Amino acid sequence: MDDQDLYHQGLRVRREVLGDAHVEGSLDKLTEFNHEFQTLITRYAWGEIWTRPGLPKHTRSLLTLAMMVALNRNEEFKLHVRAAFNNGVTRDEIKEVLLQTAVYCGVPAANSAFHAAEEVFAELDKHGSTAP
Repeated sequence: MDDQDLYHQGLRVRREVLGDAHVEGSLDKLTEFNHEFQTLITRYAWGEIWTRPGLPKHTRSLLTLAMMVALNRNEEFKLHVRAAFNNGVTRDEIKEVLLQTAVYCGVPAANSAFHAAEEVFAELDKHGSTAP
């Protein structure tokens, strides 16, 4: 598969996981400065990694949430909480991931993540989302 194919495959998966609105927002913000970076993550993260058959998207979402907690990447964490629902992840599964991160990443990191997840849940509930 060439770079162009990987990009298109990645764009498809990125839309499936993050949603059309988020991806369109990212594409609308393309500049000469960030264009190569956006192409890279679409091709590599979404086209190469998220499409691999070794793990289902559900599991990849859970792993990504834990890694965002470990790295203290709050905005990316919130983005991936929303995205996790597109992959069938439930609120209870997110809670279990966060409980495990308390042990392996630290209580303060998990505490921040619990608050961030609750913000996302409240936002989804306010807009009538059917997120589990």
